[in-house]
Amino acid sequence: ILDDLFPAHIASALREGRKVEPEHKEMVTVFFAEIYGYSSLSTEMSTSALLDMLHRFYVALDAYAQECEVYKLETIGATYMAITNLVEDQDSSHAVKIVKFAMGAVRIASSTFIDLADPSKGVVQIQVGVHSGPIVANVVGTRRPKYTLFGDTVNTASRMESLSLPGEIQCSGMQPEDLDFVLVSRGEIAVKGKGQMHTFWIRSK
Repeated sequence: ILDDLFPAHIASALREGRKVEPEHKEMVTVFFAEIYGYSSLSTEMSTSALLDMLHRFYVALDAYAQECEVYKLETIGATYMAITNLVEDQDSSHAVKIVKFAMGAVRIASSTFIDLADPSKGVVQIQVGVHSGPIVANVVGTRRPKYTLFGDTVNTASRMESLSLPGEIQCSGMQPEDLDFVLVSRGEIAVKGKGQMHTFWIRSK
């Protein structure tokens, strides 16, 4: 179970009873995606149908994350969090890997029926945010330890997601020459705790 919940070196330390020290990473890329309209869906659908939707969508995302060399951190309800350049060094390609994954996640969502028993409900839509920067990772707790990220990079990535739009991927500060995709300026938006930020939509070429 530990190997499913933690990176290999963390799982090994926990098994051996060794203390896990905080890890500082100077540059990672963090991904957040949230299912658009989830609150409404949770009141309109049966619990079993809602859980089935989440299961189908997350299983597909997990498989694609592995293909893209993206590390899944956790899912909380309708939110999926992932990261690159944390559990293994991925040099400057880590942002590209996340962008590839993000674009694939939007495609996967658009092919996932909300309710298999009622196709008229349509397909899943997600809004996505990504951001690159430094973080600190550590295991928090002892009874039910959790691998957790800390730092402004996480907060900013989360803000990029919450201020995104259905079917869109929003980012801030990425260098276009590092990407195989087009950055389309959204202009300046108000971001909680950050003031005005110039952000971009990530689109395929």
